[in-house]
Order: sequence, then C-alpha cells, then structure tokens
Amino acid sequence: MRFDVVTLFPGYFASPLGESLVGRAVEAGVLEIHLVDLRDFSDDPHRKVDDEPYGGGPGMVLTAPPVFAAVEALRSEAGSPPPHVVLLSPQGRRFDTPSVRGLAARERDALVCGRYEGIDERTRSAGLFDGEISLGDFVLSGGEAAALTILEAVSRYLPGVVQDAASVAADSFEDGLLDHPHYSRPRSYRGVEVPEVLLSGHHEEIRRWRREQQLRATLKRRPDLLRTAPLDDEERALLEKLAGEWRSP
Repeated sequence: MRFDVVTLFPGYFASPLGESLVGRAVEAGVLEIHLVDLRDFSDDPHRKVDDEPYGGGPGMVLTAPPVFAAVEALRSEAGSPPPHVVLLSPQGRRFDTPSVRGLAARERDALVCGRYEGIDERTRSAGLFDGEISLGDFVLSGGEAAALTILEAVSRYLPGVVQDAASVAADSFEDGLLDHPHYSRPRSYRGVEVPEVLLSGHHEEIRRWRREQQLRATLKRRPDLLRTAPLDDEERALLEKLAGEWRSP
C-alpha cells in the first residue's frame, strides 16, 4: 500500500521511516511512503504557507491555496488510484483500532499534517478531505508525530511485516479488551514468581486465566471498553464476579 504525507517538515521523518516495523515494511516493498513538502505548492517567492488570522488573535493559520494545490496534485496523479485524504487535526475522529484497519484496507492513503493555530476553514467546507483524525484530547505542535503513529499502527496489519501474525490478533483492543499480563524468564525475579498456571502446560486453564486477566485489567483501567466488547455468557458471568469483588469492602 502507499501513503502520501503532506508536511512542512519532510526531514522529520528521515530516521523513523528507516527503523523498526515501518522500515521493515518499506524495505520489504509492502509499504510505500511519499513525503510531500507543502512549501513546494506555495505561490509565495519565500515559499510561505501561513498568514495571520482574519479577525485577529494569536498565532498563524495554514492558508488554503497550498493545501488545495497539494491535495489536488495527489488526486490527479496518473497511473495511481486517488488517495483517501485525511487531515490530522485535534477536531478529528479519535484514532482507534477500527481506524487503523480502515486505513490498512485501502490501496492508498494521504495524511495532511496540520500546523500552527489551525487550517483555513475553506479546506473543510469545500470537502477537500475525506476524513479527519485526532490521536486524542491534547494538542501537538503539528501532525507529523501523529502521522508517524498512524504509519506504525497501520504497518502492523500489512502482510509479512510482523513475523508472527497471531501476535497482532492478540494485541490490546483487537477483541475489545486490554491485553493480559505477559511473563518470561527468569521464573523468579526479585521475589516475584511467574503465576503457576502459566507453567502448568494446561492450555485451556492458561486460556481461561488470560481471559480473566484481560477482563480484570479492562474493568480496572478502561471500563468504558466493556460497553461494546463482544463477550460470551461465560465471560459476562466472570465479569460480574470481578465487578462484585471491586464493589466489596
């Protein structure tokens, strides 16, 4: 698949795109990343892409003309499907596992990195973007860090990038719950032992223990996830039991 990243700072991506899973995906040819310098689409002699906001106020605004020009150039490229264009903005839909799957399922996506106090609203009102994504209820200096997060998350779903595909299916949020605890060698460390059930070799007991731990962690740390998690009757009964333990003095 292909990602186009529209940014004021292409150099920001130099090292991360050559490392870890994203670097492996690029090297394997399953992920293609094109960095697009927004300043290349400025008609200003100094390549300026921002200006003061009408009505006054602090900061600067990313102007509409270079953003339109960059996105329209990507959509008009010959020999390639038009990209699904996403603006990275605090006003976007919160990024989550379904968002990752949706991006990974497409042949080509484009991420537009916001900057400054915001972007000229006429880009939105004209329908320039197919969607908006936010990492959460906080503000970054720009969308570049968010773009790297999205690229890392999506790369895990591409075939051959993660060596053991089952590890992706077992990640937190994949089944609506947080992940269970993990242990490795040594068996005892600083007086803390690995739970006996994990050493038993009894696969069904291990499965049940892990599921209980998932429910316990989710109930304690992210109870909001339980509203939509697909639980069977056994898991609902177990959840009731755990909830009763929490309510007990």
